[in-house]
Amino acid sequence: MTVHSQGAMTAAPQDAPRKPAGRPEETASPTGPGPTSPRGGRKSLPSGWLPYLLVAPAVLALATLLLYPLIKNVILSFQDINKIEFIQRKYPFAGFSNYTQLIGDADFWTVVARSFAFTAANVALIMVLGSLIGILLNRLGKKMRLVLSMALVMAWAMPIVASVQVFKWLFDEQFGVMNWVMRSAGFAGYEQHNWMQTGLSTLTIVTVLVVWGSIPFVALNMYAGLTTVGAELYEAARMDGANGWQTFWKIVFPNLRPFFLITTFLEVIWVFKAFTQVYAMNKGGPDRASEILPVFAYVEGQSQAHYGLAAAISVLTILILVVVMSFYFRLILKQEEEQ
Repeated sequence: MTVHSQGAMTAAPQDAPRKPAGRPEETASPTGPGPTSPRGGRKSLPSGWLPYLLVAPAVLALATLLLYPLIKNVILSFQDINKIEFIQRKYPFAGFSNYTQLIGDADFWTVVARSFAFTAANVALIMVLGSLIGILLNRLGKKMRLVLSMALVMAWAMPIVASVQVFKWLFDEQFGVMNWVMRSAGFAGYEQHNWMQTGLSTLTIVTVLVVWGSIPFVALNMYAGLTTVGAELYEAARMDGANGWQTFWKIVFPNLRPFFLITTFLEVIWVFKAFTQVYAMNKGGPDRASEILPVFAYVEGQSQAHYGLAAAISVLTILILVVVMSFYFRLILKQEEEQ
């Protein structure tokens, strides 16, 4: 209520806001509120740099652990380093002599052919058997599916060296289970039979080992892929009178083609560089008849002390694998373009 000089009283409007004491009145800018800077005046990084900063530690670790050894290995492949040079710490430059020696060596090309045959046989068996077991997982009931899945995971989780020792015991010359099984089945000539007396028989046992250890990966991924195929597609195929084989090629394979391409690509890489299984089984023997390229490079470098030559073998192995995979990459890219 306000009192004028004449003594009259008037009432002040009740909805007028009160101004806080001790705070000056703020006036709004005619152009609106301006942009506020971050605390401390620091400028934020451009948003485009954030993904690169996040992957930088992983890239740095890979460069330290993989790229640097690869570069050193390439340099070593151009040097003539044997046991004497290694002891004397001399690293003479040899140019392309290691590579020309390998290209003109018939044993090298024998190992290359053996490596390709070994890889093709293993990958074919792994993909066929793994796909069949994956289909079986999709058809089984819940309890049996759980039992089979646990068995697959246990086989997959077993360390490679431990599984090699189990297989060496199974095929042992004196106390092996396989000799006992063959004798019990009535076959003659299996008294202390040596299953690793030839390179072919040794690689056959290694193939069984590699296939046994790789099937779980394909089977479990195949089962996961089959769960994405709609039940209505199977029902439509049954109504059209398609059998199991026709259902697989007309329904399952077209829907899971990316799975088959990627899985085959991974298996080719893993089998081609299967060093531990071959070397731990019989060290590439007998008489180096079961060596594949990784084992061939290791034996030349460690056993024969031809370090420069071994480095050249490893570089050629990488180049061969890159050339083979380039055709496969073209197939994958073509498949993506069609989709």
